[in-house]
Amino acid sequence: MKGEYQTITHPLKPLYDKESKILILGSFPSVKTREYGFFYGHPQNRFWKIMEGLFGVELSRDIEERKQFILSNHIAMYDSIYKCDIIGSSDASIKNVIPSHLEEVVEASEINQVFLNGATSYKYYKKFHYPKLGIKGVKLTSTSPANARYRLDDLIEEWKIILDYL
Repeated sequence: MKGEYQTITHPLKPLYDKESKILILGSFPSVKTREYGFFYGHPQNRFWKIMEGLFGVELSRDIEERKQFILSNHIAMYDSIYKCDIIGSSDASIKNVIPSHLEEVVEASEINQVFLNGATSYKYYKKFHYPKLGIKGVKLTSTSPANARYRLDDLIEEWKIILDYL
């Protein structure tokens, strides 16, 4: 890993409303996501392509359009980690984790299932959030560009499970 550790506080607010039924959690926003100002902002991250495939839509990179899409499909989004020390965007470098506060998201919505975008998110969800929320999280294959060994079609097939809870 190149670079130096930085202590970063999550720059985004959780996205949800009272009708949200599922919560999708990443680990922590990448450098590109922090620059973009919304979840999964790296152009090579396949999260939005998966959503397009699952829901049969085409989305632009417009943040407001993406927010409306997520909320209109009863999805909530955030990350397992609120603050940490990290080198660049490397999940492997994460240390000194302060978890996100997810209780308010769950209490103010109809969340019945939590899905974790990748192993790091799942690890911190199990450690910090599952004991408080009591909702067993479902680990899905990461949409990160660092996880390019999976074909988009395979990811869409795996991620179809979210539709069962909407």
